[in-house]
Amino acid sequence: MNMALDKAASLPVAGEDAQEEKRHLVARLLSHLAHEIRNPLSALDVHVQLLEEDLMTGDTGLRQRAADRFQIIRAEIRRLENVVTRFLQLAGPSVLEVLPQSLNGLVNQTCDLLEADAQERGIDLRMELAPDLPPVEGDSILLTQALINLVINALQASSANGHVWVRTRKIGTDQVAAEITDDGQGIQPEDQLKIFEPYYTTKPGGNGLGLWITQQVVRAHGGTLRIDSEPGRGSSFILTLPVQHPVTA
Repeated sequence: MNMALDKAASLPVAGEDAQEEKRHLVARLLSHLAHEIRNPLSALDVHVQLLEEDLMTGDTGLRQRAADRFQIIRAEIRRLENVVTRFLQLAGPSVLEVLPQSLNGLVNQTCDLLEADAQERGIDLRMELAPDLPPVEGDSILLTQALINLVINALQASSANGHVWVRTRKIGTDQVAAEITDDGQGIQPEDQLKIFEPYYTTKPGGNGLGLWITQQVVRAHGGTLRIDSEPGRGSSFILTLPVQHPVTA
């Protein structure tokens, strides 16, 4: 898969067709990734079921502890399958499952999922949630994945004993925002102009798709994603979304 990424990234593109060609490459890559991800997910599902059956012969306490963990594993497998499906929809004609969403709730869920990762890296992950935020309309799976991408990006940019803040706020009367801030090394100005392009990355082993996909998710919801960064002083990614408009008779 790295060879496919390197080959795609090195294809000569120029002029007005460059971005369109990149989008076609990303769509094909996402289809390939979906196939690659779904195979191990299916195997995991089968082996979790077999392991669950094996543990049923253990004592009552062990069965209860294992049952709780299996419930979490199964829920995460389902979530990953849904993420793959939504990304495939995003690569083609976008079909969003739009419902009223709490941005604070999505941020809370994201930080809960990544708290263990932050602790393992020795990073303090903090939330500062504005009260009484109006709801947004969106696809909870895609919006959660967009937030996960941004928080993971911040965790990777931070060093041990660093900090990552996830803040929410209201902007005027028709927008809400989530701001993800790290105290890492920051991003050079010339890189800030390119980081949302597909296949562009400054990370060793990176594929350059995380921020591009996140931006596509945000745009599909009528929102914006921008960066505020200064070398040596960390970075902030600001995601804004329109609030849900009340239905009028």
